[in-house]
Amino acid sequence: MREIVLDTETTGFKPEEGHRLVEIGCIELVNHLATGERFHVYINPERDMPPDAFAVHGLSTEFLADKPLFNDVAADFVAFIGDAPLVIHNAAFDMNFLNWELKIAGYPTMPKERAIDTLLMARKKFPGSPATLDALCKRFGVDNSNRTLHGALLDAQLLAEVYLELLGGRQTGLALASGPVTRSGSAGSLRIDRPFREARNFAVSDDEAAAHAEMVKKLKNALWAVE
Repeated sequence: MREIVLDTETTGFKPEEGHRLVEIGCIELVNHLATGERFHVYINPERDMPPDAFAVHGLSTEFLADKPLFNDVAADFVAFIGDAPLVIHNAAFDMNFLNWELKIAGYPTMPKERAIDTLLMARKKFPGSPATLDALCKRFGVDNSNRTLHGALLDAQLLAEVYLELLGGRQTGLALASGPVTRSGSAGSLRIDRPFREARNFAVSDDEAAAHAEMVKKLKNALWAVE
């Protein structure tokens, strides 16, 4: 099962107010584990960078000036994500910007149902608790010490680990068996086939019983002492 963990950085909150994408970071997962394949690009937004946005991600107007336009990277982006589900934290925000840019570039937009929103997953699993990416990294012990500023690729890497923990971690089924494991049921439950073994009797020998009795005599107020 292929999924794409995705994050973006922008010049502001709403594309309809003239704000644009400035960075896209994607991590490929297969069966919920990162494959090492990734897509990362900085984008020239063709506008200035507001101070508030610069304070979040540190991407300046000067830094982005020689970067490609979205039109120049759209084909590679669309090819990389394919038809895979998109794992996004606060998906409505990123999907709004991505669809805005795709529409301008002449590409089909993506239905909101395609996104798996880890923000909603976290709020459902931990109601009333902080659900920011930083808070979830802290909860799950994911090292985010390098995250002094927001960055699309770094945040996608962190989110990939958080997403795995939200699903139940690396041993979600606790199927720690060396024998054959088969899946059954619509929910993906696990059935482990093991050979039948007769129960074994571990009887205590006379020497072991005598040694135990001697040890108990040396204990003060021993619970095992028999009157």
